[in-house]
Amino acid sequence: MNSAAPFSANAPANAIEAEPRVIVDAQIHLWLESRPYRPWVPGRNAQLPEPFTYERYLAMREGSGVDRAIIVPPSIEGIRTDYAQEAVNKHPDVFRIMALIDPTRPDLAAAFPRWREQTGVLGIRMACPVEHPEWLLNGTTDWIWPAAEKAGLPIMFLTTGQLHLFDTIAERHPNLPLIIDHLGVSYAALQQGLFDQTIDAAVALAKYPNVSIKLSSLGLFSREVWPWRDLDDTIKRLFDVYGPERCYWGTDVTASIARSEATYRQRVTHFTEELGFFSESDLDWIMGRAILKRLDWQ
Repeated sequence: MNSAAPFSANAPANAIEAEPRVIVDAQIHLWLESRPYRPWVPGRNAQLPEPFTYERYLAMREGSGVDRAIIVPPSIEGIRTDYAQEAVNKHPDVFRIMALIDPTRPDLAAAFPRWREQTGVLGIRMACPVEHPEWLLNGTTDWIWPAAEKAGLPIMFLTTGQLHLFDTIAERHPNLPLIIDHLGVSYAALQQGLFDQTIDAAVALAKYPNVSIKLSSLGLFSREVWPWRDLDDTIKRLFDVYGPERCYWGTDVTASIARSEATYRQRVTHFTEELGFFSESDLDWIMGRAILKRLDWQ
């Protein structure tokens, strides 16, 4: 990405216009059990009681129609990416990675220009302020935005009740691609009754062309069984302000698998068949083309 030019959500995409639909899950987690030589972070728990390996994911993917997936290494393993990179090495046509960072280490800025030289890594995922909300207020994270903007690195992020703070970040760093995770709603925000407030904040951020959003983790947010009709209006509202090139289908499947009996295939057809307000062109973008373009996954 050329950081010298303003970020454009409508940049030409001629190289992929003629290609058939590619379905990309914008976020999955993969992990192994805690082991003495690679222990989990103390005090953190996995989303499921058993490991979710790439072999398990690939078995679940069979027959779903999903072609590729973005791995976000779970916070239980700290900021290591070795298992995600193993998945990329074994299945390079399927997986890529958004690597986690430690926001308290501004020395990492020096590595950003070479960030994508790591195996399979396309950008940064930051969810630490969910656990440390003060970091977005006391200057701890201030080094991240200009460093990532200069390096052309997209950032996926999640907060709890602090999405409005990204108004200033998006305005000050117009060349920094900012990708809102899961409608902007963390599980903590859901538990605290902040769903509607967070959606309002996500809608407000749509005025910045460098901000885009994952329409993901829906099974976690719905009070209904699949196809989660109580979320139709929310999805439509976000789609109307962000448009097809700035909305990304995704599952975050391990977060919602315990609460939703929907199959992986049903999570696909929720968008491609159940929601009636997307055109075929919209679906081409939302289901994969948009995230491939935003992350420059060739």
